[in-house]
Amino acid sequence: MGNGTSIGKVRGLGSAHEGSHHWWHQRLTAGANLMLMLWLIFSLALLPAHDQATFTAWLGETVAAVPMILLIAITVYHFRLGLQVVIEDYVHNESGVVLIVLINLFSIAVATLAIFSILKIAFTSGAA
Repeated sequence: MGNGTSIGKVRGLGSAHEGSHHWWHQRLTAGANLMLMLWLIFSLALLPAHDQATFTAWLGETVAAVPMILLIAITVYHFRLGLQVVIEDYVHNESGVVLIVLINLFSIAVATLAIFSILKIAFTSGAA
């Protein structure tokens, strides 16, 4: 009746012995992305103006900077998880490992740059 042992079926572990951990992370990050994107849309819609000075002042507040950093971190993590699944499913040679490493490095670089930019705005917006 299928591959694997009975205890493996009960625990939900596949051949990689990771089970549903990856699947749950994708679902949790998708839900968090939905909530944080709704927050971002409503926050931007409620701004009195939509120019750079208003946006910089808004992002300089802790109430805006912290959720924005969370949005960046969770979105980049969700992006990495999704591309990892695509590579694992469709690339069946050694280049798959190289691609996963490159995606990890790219994700770290994007998240670091974006979070640094948000922190720079948050810490220097009141200094001007």
